[in-house]
Amino acid sequence: MDDLQREIILDHARNPRFPGILVPADIDHEASNPLCGDRLRLTMQLDDEGIIRALAWDAEGCAICQASASMLAERILGQPLAEARKITREEMLDMIGIPLALNRIKCGLLPLKALSEGSEGLT
Repeated sequence: MDDLQREIILDHARNPRFPGILVPADIDHEASNPLCGDRLRLTMQLDDEGIIRALAWDAEGCAICQASASMLAERILGQPLAEARKITREEMLDMIGIPLALNRIKCGLLPLKALSEGSEGLT
């Protein structure tokens, strides 16, 4: 199973879903992991009911960071922001689907950090 999940991660890293930056954006937040140098900017557009109608992200970082951003984007597009904010770190790590070394966990969680910090106070 790990081989299949590794292939999924590599596919997301090589063929990211929703790359780029949205302008204008209701949420535009950059998060970083100073330990490894990963940087991720998440932009989202919400409708009047708080549904995530469009999103895009731009990252400089490892394959885990970029793949997890792509996976999270696929999962939350079309969801209410309030629901997207309920995704836990455990759910995010399950989405990635392979055990991560301690120094890679923050890479995998960086998109969730950007979502949480960027949407603080909006729900």
